Amino acid sequence: MVTVVERVLPARLGRGFRWLLASSWLTNLGDGIAAAAGPLLVASLTSDPLMISLSALVSWAPPLLFGLYAGVLSDRHDRRRIVLAANAARALVLVLLVVLMATGRVTVEAALALLALRAVAEVFADNATATLTPMMVGRDDLVVANARLGTGFITLNQLAGPPVGAALFGLGLAWPFAGQLLLVVAAIVLVSRISLPPHSRQADGAKPNAVRELVEGFGWTARHAAVRTLALTILIFNFTFGAAWSVLVLYTQEQLGLGALGFGLMTTIGGIGGLIGTGLYGAITRRVSLGALMRIGLVIETLTHLGLALTYSPWVAGGIFLVFGAHAFIWGTTSVTVRQRAVPAELQGRVGSVNTVCVYAGLVVGSLIGGVLATHFGVAAPFWFAFAGSAVFLVVLWRQLMHIAHDDAPAS
Repeated sequence: MVTVVERVLPARLGRGFRWLLASSWLTNLGDGIAAAAGPLLVASLTSDPLMISLSALVSWAPPLLFGLYAGVLSDRHDRRRIVLAANAARALVLVLLVVLMATGRVTVEAALALLALRAVAEVFADNATATLTPMMVGRDDLVVANARLGTGFITLNQLAGPPVGAALFGLGLAWPFAGQLLLVVAAIVLVSRISLPPHSRQADGAKPNAVRELVEGFGWTARHAAVRTLALTILIFNFTFGAAWSVLVLYTQEQLGLGALGFGLMTTIGGIGGLIGTGLYGAITRRVSLGALMRIGLVIETLTHLGLALTYSPWVAGGIFLVFGAHAFIWGTTSVTVRQRAVPAELQGRVGSVNTVCVYAGLVVGSLIGGVLATHFGVAAPFWFAFAGSAVFLVVLWRQLMHIAHDDAPAS
């Protein structure tokens, strides 16, 4: 047993990282439960399609609205306290939601408002949490640490959480949110055991200024070749990814003929691919440079769109989703590791928030493009758009991607 624990969580990562990992896994399980329970709650309160669609809006709007300021706070204040305060706020919102449901006084407006507040608290908690790993783990061990964190996201957030959330919802409206509340409280206890070195600085003694601090974060990102390339890649490839994945439900039903369960089946296969990626990640990164992994991953993503545009076979599509799931884990873990290695400690929050805005801006714009294309040209059109756009951008960025390498040194 000791040998297994040591292989999964080497002692050199430190006790603090083990507390952080346990906290991350618990909150990921809670977020996965909420991912299913939130839309189910809204749908149980109204049949209005607009109101139901707002349950999705309140999950992705907060990162766009508050992500940058969350980065400023993470670089300005004690990050552990931010995580504790944000999770405490999330717990308070869940308490209010559970009480309203238990007393039968919950309305769709109240549910949406509280789900939105919970998502806002999650933005601040996630941004600060993402800055903790490079403060506790050595640079050479970031690959292992991020792989373990990513494993929890895939297994608990994407695979285990949603079916647990749906099952708890079947027992009663309040049960999944009460379950998430308990998990958040446990995560708060775990994070409270972590101690961190100082990170913030006001070199010239100037008063805090959010605009100036944001400009500093954007400016640093623009000047650093590897991190700039990552941000641009995530932004543009999420235009294409968002366009294709925004109509994935319709694609699995109309082009693959899988019916209403097709979407869940394909996302589950993608999650299994992610698990395969976790098992292979260590061996791959020992043999392949991070820059080469970036190139290979984006080729796979480009070909994924082409394959899905062409195929009508659920079996072929399933194989594509399996490979894509492994790619998504490997690419995501690699991009986080590159950024953490390169960004100075006092800028981790702001540069991370720039990355978050690129992620969600690309997804939002891409989903609008995908909806328009599918409406006028059919459900396969967004996948053709995604393939063409990804191919063009891959050619443009091909040389720039080699800025990303194992030996990127932290910049001052």
